[in-house]
Amino acid sequence: MSNVELRQITKRFKDVTALDEISFTIRDGEFFVLLGPTGAGKTTTLRVIAGLAKQDAGEVLFDDMNVNTFAPADRDVAFVFQQYSLYPTKTVYDNLAFPLRSPLRRLPKDQIDKRVREVAEKLRITHLIDRKTAHLSGGEMQRVSIGRALVRNPRIFLMDEPLSNLDAKLREALRVELQHLQKTEGTTTLFVTHDQTEALTMADHIAVLDEGHIVQIGTPYDIYDQPATTFVAQMVGIPRINLLPAQRENGQFYICEGTVKLPIPAGRGIPPNFVLGVRPEDVRPVSDGTHQGAVTLTEPLGVETVVHIRSGQQTLLSIVPGITDLKIGDPVHYNIVQERLHFFNLAGKRV
Repeated sequence: MSNVELRQITKRFKDVTALDEISFTIRDGEFFVLLGPTGAGKTTTLRVIAGLAKQDAGEVLFDDMNVNTFAPADRDVAFVFQQYSLYPTKTVYDNLAFPLRSPLRRLPKDQIDKRVREVAEKLRITHLIDRKTAHLSGGEMQRVSIGRALVRNPRIFLMDEPLSNLDAKLREALRVELQHLQKTEGTTTLFVTHDQTEALTMADHIAVLDEGHIVQIGTPYDIYDQPATTFVAQMVGIPRINLLPAQRENGQFYICEGTVKLPIPAGRGIPPNFVLGVRPEDVRPVSDGTHQGAVTLTEPLGVETVVHIRSGQQTLLSIVPGITDLKIGDPVHYNIVQERLHFFNLAGKRV
């Protein structure tokens, strides 16, 4: 396994800059997630690391060694694709063994067999080993695809949204399995996703990518609780964060066209006009709450309910545990947890 570092990587496609001087380091044995919307440059980043795309500027380093001139085969990376990329006429065994039979490796037959069966057991696909991959389910095919990367013991695993084609229940199960495998094997992994749940639950560190720029790098806690911009704040959290225009006035601030007024936190240099961020779990309906509004919608989700509260002309999303008795039109009192408020300037950057 390796440390992998990107330094000032820029990649252009004609008039489009896909990556604009991005830099980050993946430590040995780390599960690093690249999070961003479609078109942010996530897959291009993987292709540059793998050597499948040549950057216009910048350096890719493995253990402090510049690999810019290395061919893809010499970089010793394993790529897991969204579309599985298996050989449908070959058996699961032959698909797993394929990378080990490469002329570059020339492994003895008994070593190949041992490694294939070890990986098949870890991924719980031993019973499928003689089946053609064309006859597998989506989840089984993705396990084989992951297994074909695992057999190689590469320097780094590059995973391009490997779970996005699976249904929700299978995606959750494989997410847990991948996380367990990564920790037990100690593999260095770069995982690309647009799914904030995958990022927050799996990552040691997350880099948020937007239009070819790294917006923030941090732990899942940093990204969720200390978002650097409103873009990052909206990328994570279900339901979405409340982002509301607000103004400062006489030691207080208030939500524009709303009914909420709060004291300015000590030591916070808040501009006269700004954007207030409030996570839904920090809007708490209670009978003796300081603020008052009316329920405009409830979304029962079983373990919790999302309550939409009208405050003047604004609407606040709130989360309450379990099923609530609140109905549309009901008056509701609520408190806002002031220690967990987020302040952003009008350009969207954290204050």
